[in-house]
Amino acid sequence: MGTQLSLESLFAELQSEDEAATKATSALVFDVDAAESQIREQTRNINYLVNQYTVAELVRRFESSVIEQAQGEEGGEFYVPYYQREFVWPPAHQSEYIETLLIGLPVPPLLLAQDEKPISADEGRVEIIDGSQRVRTLHRFLRGKLVLTGLTRLSALNGAAFGSLHPSRQRKFERINIRVYELPDTVSEDDRMDVFRRVNTSSLTLSSAEVRRGAFRGAFYEGLRRLSKDSLVQEMIPVGEQKGKRQELEELLLRFFAYSDAYQNFKKKVAPFLSEFIRTHQDQFPDEYRDRLLAVLTFVKTYFPNGFRKGGAHRTVPRVRFEAIAVGAALALKEQPNLIPVDVLTWLESDRFTSLTTSDGSNSAPRLRNRIEFVRDALLMPKNGA
Repeated sequence: MGTQLSLESLFAELQSEDEAATKATSALVFDVDAAESQIREQTRNINYLVNQYTVAELVRRFESSVIEQAQGEEGGEFYVPYYQREFVWPPAHQSEYIETLLIGLPVPPLLLAQDEKPISADEGRVEIIDGSQRVRTLHRFLRGKLVLTGLTRLSALNGAAFGSLHPSRQRKFERINIRVYELPDTVSEDDRMDVFRRVNTSSLTLSSAEVRRGAFRGAFYEGLRRLSKDSLVQEMIPVGEQKGKRQELEELLLRFFAYSDAYQNFKKKVAPFLSEFIRTHQDQFPDEYRDRLLAVLTFVKTYFPNGFRKGGAHRTVPRVRFEAIAVGAALALKEQPNLIPVDVLTWLESDRFTSLTTSDGSNSAPRLRNRIEFVRDALLMPKNGA
């Protein structure tokens, strides 16, 4: 038999728990008036619109932007802004979303925002803040570019495309309604970016680089984006197709500038350090940044047999290795702009350098400083010994 408690014992236990909770709460220093004042100060009265679009209508409005972008033009009604991540959902994830709609389960609403432009330039376009992967999945499915795979509830549809469905089912699918929240063009740019950041940090589905790309739009990130397209940058810093879609190259460039400017200020966590760096540089991207990076890439290409890679057979560049070589070289070139290194492989293949660039504890402040300064000092030594 299970243990039986009397009502008196139960009430005593509950009272004890309440008292413990009260003590824990009272230990916190809390000014209720200050809190209420802050809530009122920060509250935004945003009258967003609630709409419903059929799948067919969503795809039609989105497709116009796809066509114009393919022609090198900026247009279309519903569009994915440049700061959004690339289309990265794998076929199985796309298929599951289609299956969810087919069996009638609820799906999250889309979040859109009307373009904020002067009357003379207003084209009535709408930016997709949250839901670009879903909209692009619908577009691919209706246009026959998605073959369903990995379905569990509708396993009979595995291997089927939209055109394979019964004609009546195709029409029913096109009539499915998707709820949409639409921010009016009166919402400020800051509030839009705050919405984007909060939506995409609460779900933990975007990488830190993708969240920063949307949350800190400005001259700095635009400069990173342009640099990431440079032929020398792409040659010297290969990241692979999938990581490239997740803005890995922009992440590496950001780390280069942040660490080469202020690695000594790095304390514990990478993400807040990088975000703070962008916040203070958001509206500027000096030509010196581009010159600094390209000088380092040219230097590494000239004197390092495998560039930033571990060896000729390696196709991508590990973050810690890139940080060490790129930032260390930048610091060395700052001291000796005409530096010509000797015997680079002697220290590059040493046990010490290998130990400093392993992933274990790689983001601690001491290890970051040690690996950067190791490369700097090795390059500046007369015989490049270490």
